[in-house]
Amino acid sequence: MDAPPARPLPTAGVEETEASPSLVTPAIQTEDLCLFYGETPALRNVSLSIPERQVTALIGPSGCGKSTLLRCFNRMNDLIPAVRVTGRCRIGGQDILDDGVDVIELRKRVGMVFQRSNPFPMSIRANMVYGLRLQGIRNRSEQDQIVEESLRAAALWDEVKDRLERNALELSGGQQQRLCIARAIAIRPRILLMDEPASALDPIATMRIEELILDLRRDYTIVIVTHNMQQATRISDQTAFLYLGEVVEFDRTARIFTHPREQRTEDYVTGRFG
Repeated sequence: MDAPPARPLPTAGVEETEASPSLVTPAIQTEDLCLFYGETPALRNVSLSIPERQVTALIGPSGCGKSTLLRCFNRMNDLIPAVRVTGRCRIGGQDILDDGVDVIELRKRVGMVFQRSNPFPMSIRANMVYGLRLQGIRNRSEQDQIVEESLRAAALWDEVKDRLERNALELSGGQQQRLCIARAIAIRPRILLMDEPASALDPIATMRIEELILDLRRDYTIVIVTHNMQQATRISDQTAFLYLGEVVEFDRTARIFTHPREQRTEDYVTGRFG
């Protein structure tokens, strides 16, 4: 990858004396970002600076705008009729909301993993090379090298290396989700968006996904939506709490969960609502 060398990363749940997210090199910056479904506001004046090569968790009750905000970062909301977006969202210094932005190129830089695994009904290898072929990579040896590297990065290679021509739907749920992660990183994105990637998995598979996320943050900026607050404390470096389409608080995860500045944040993380 052509990304700059990774900076040393703190572990999730570090002491609150660590630098706040706003003091770290940003991968994504939003300014007064608003989104409307027709006339109904879903996001209100969201201003965030998401650090590069760290894990940022988006938490909040159902319907608060977490997934909507996540989909702003690769303009997946464009696929929804009557959506209107205002404000700014910069990735790599470019406002991705500009009319002239090539959305296909944007989605190569910003990969996404959905709540439920969605492998294509084809072989494991065909899943992995699908995006590579769209990028014009048709050399078999080059494909094989990227497939192995990506499956290793997703901690799946040893489990599937002898059955790459088998249908991906034969894999377990946890393996399918790791395959989707491998497929996403095969095209070498800079940012990886995850929308509750472990919510449909059993505890053991969830643990594997969390371990994988902690490994991947060495090379990728990861933004994850989660309803599981314990999961946020285990894997994220910083957390944004959303409520009714607004970012109530954004800070180091340790501070959000132990010394939040806002009463609404404390009420949510202590289970008083949500």
